[in-house]
Amino acid sequence: MLKAKDIMTRGVMTFSPDTPISEAAATLLDKHINGCPVVDAEGALVGILCQSDLVAQQKKLALPTVFTLLDGLVPMTSMAELDREMEKIAAIKVSQAMSEDPEFVGPETPLEDLASLMVERGFHTLPVVDEGKVVGVIGMEDILRTLSGK
Repeated sequence: MLKAKDIMTRGVMTFSPDTPISEAAATLLDKHINGCPVVDAEGALVGILCQSDLVAQQKKLALPTVFTLLDGLVPMTSMAELDREMEKIAAIKVSQAMSEDPEFVGPETPLEDLASLMVERGFHTLPVVDEGKVVGVIGMEDILRTLSGK
């Protein structure tokens, strides 16, 4: 049975939280990759930056629905959600646009679990973490490669 360690891409490209967004976008495009883990100075996983995070910068800001109560406006959604969305749209550093606390897998995770996680949660990139450090990354292409035998 194939496991994450058998199909993962090693020598992982990563971003630091302070990497400029323009540099990160250019890297993703130049390398033809969907996403990269974001690691702190010690190499611990702190987030993931995907193309979808960068595309989100170009979307319309959805203003929260409000209602009036005793001459005051009461938002129907969390103001924290609005603040986070505005921060992503205006991001200039990776830390402002990345998805924090990303899902990750271990080297021994079976292929079936990887595929299920990607399909059910809509992930295109999964970091592989061993002993607190990013040791690889698995993308949809890595799983497809197992089907083709390459």
